[in-house]
Amino acid sequence: MKRFSSLGVMARCGASLLALTLPAILAQGTAALAQSNRLALVAPISDAALEHPEPGDWLMRRGNYAGWGYSKLDRIRVDNVAELRLAWAWTMEPGYQQEAPLAHDGILFLGNPRNVVQALDGRTGELLWQYRRQLPPVEGRYHQDLFDRQRASIALYEDKVFLTTADAHVIALDSRTGQVAWDTAVADYHQGYTFTGGPLVAKGKIIAGISGCTMPTTAGGCFIVALDAHNGRELWRTHTIAQPGSPGDETWNGLPLARRNGGSAWNTGSYDPPSNLVFWGVDGPTPHSQIARGTGNGAVLYTESTLALDADTGTIKWYHQFLPDDNWNLDHTFEQVLANVAVNGAPREALLTLGKPGILWALDRRSGAFLWARETTYNNVEHVDPATGKINVNTSLIPQQLEQTVFVCPSMYGGKLWMASAYDPVAKTLFLPLNNLCMDYKAVAQDALIGEDYGRGRMQFRFSPDSNGKVGRVEAVDLASQHTVWTHERRPFWSSSLLVTAGGLVIGGDANRRVVALEARSGRVVWERALSNQPGGFPMTYMAGGKQFLAIPAGYSLIGNRVTSSLTPEIPVPARGSTLWVFALPDAKQQ
Repeated sequence: MKRFSSLGVMARCGASLLALTLPAILAQGTAALAQSNRLALVAPISDAALEHPEPGDWLMRRGNYAGWGYSKLDRIRVDNVAELRLAWAWTMEPGYQQEAPLAHDGILFLGNPRNVVQALDGRTGELLWQYRRQLPPVEGRYHQDLFDRQRASIALYEDKVFLTTADAHVIALDSRTGQVAWDTAVADYHQGYTFTGGPLVAKGKIIAGISGCTMPTTAGGCFIVALDAHNGRELWRTHTIAQPGSPGDETWNGLPLARRNGGSAWNTGSYDPPSNLVFWGVDGPTPHSQIARGTGNGAVLYTESTLALDADTGTIKWYHQFLPDDNWNLDHTFEQVLANVAVNGAPREALLTLGKPGILWALDRRSGAFLWARETTYNNVEHVDPATGKINVNTSLIPQQLEQTVFVCPSMYGGKLWMASAYDPVAKTLFLPLNNLCMDYKAVAQDALIGEDYGRGRMQFRFSPDSNGKVGRVEAVDLASQHTVWTHERRPFWSSSLLVTAGGLVIGGDANRRVVALEARSGRVVWERALSNQPGGFPMTYMAGGKQFLAIPAGYSLIGNRVTSSLTPEIPVPARGSTLWVFALPDAKQQ
């Protein structure tokens, strides 16, 4: 009779287990090595590459320094876009969806809500590395809300990924590993300072605008800061509201600095290398109305303005204010589009921008001189003299006492909001994402609570008088004639930025979960698809493995959900989950 040998059984089992697991271990090791090699082959990004990006890359949130949101890629076109298929998808962190994927050498770099950054293989969506910021707890519902609201939070330069964080730091990550290279705190997040917009890289500087100056603890207002890209050392800092004794101080009518607030730089600016100017939009004053903030009549500079800054020093070279003495929280802090356009038959180097009132402004970007302006959405707050640029404000809408309700168009969420326009430099056409919204507005009494919005304004959404029950709107404007080429309207809130491509497509989406491709020439819908959530953030396109891909961030829309619940309640509001959807044509169509 044979003895039972446990050692023999264990040996045979171990050998069998090794035989089963060794191929898997080797396969995992091979995959990890392949991923490492993929990242090792990624070329550093030079200043020249940022100034003249490769068509297959998407190196900054709008594709180039000029803020165009335009891609030269044309494999996905009007005649084949209906054949797009899902290539892969990636579940993002929960939070508000306002992010901008970037791409370089076939690698997708993805910022997420709450300052998670990932590098993904652009062909398959495989995770290559991940950085997760450990954010501190903060007091106040509004402050916590800002922590969920990162917008286009990363930038690429040399061999680094630069991240602006909710707790007011700028961080450099190694683009091949995700490891922290340096970490600089630029403000005290306990006071409410935060970054909602991402950084801009210019001449070896990381330039970013602080926001959060809607809380009562940010007295003195916000600022724009520049750091050395190589070590994080601060190079300059420019305040966005006039300080005592500085130019513009008189516009605050003697209000002490401790009571001056606002000027959040919610978004990312643009850069013009020939003039070495950086252009940045500045938010309004806090509290919103003069009766609440105690300023009386005054322009309260530099709120509701575009600032042109010397990239080397931060010196304000010029400013243009679009709404002096804002009383309704009608921000002018959005994208600054740089385009060369003809004005009265003469070529001009222009800057184009819109604030919440939906007025499209064209300025000379060297001097800030007025070129022209035209209205888009319904607006009863201000009108612009087309010959001189003089602003005429409807003073009857300024609250004269607390709890007085006035009907104001647009709402404090636009008109125009943070969702970015797109510019086609071939057709000289600017495509605008808009919403037909007004509001019942009133100034209110409110305690100054830590971590809470101190705008001291309350509003209720209303349809604009000319909306016919349709909220969302995309308008194409010919910059040569300043005329509308076409308008596309739909009932849901328009929830995403726009992308325009050399394939003749304008791409974006609405709060009813629809991603839409419009023919750029006519506005005709040529492709539409329901996603898991509302398209948001900044759609983009890139090349990887010889194929063109289209990336659409989708997720929870802060304002879109509020508008939906108020004005279009028949549209369901999904949960807070976010997904990056990536589409491509079948291989046979990639020509």
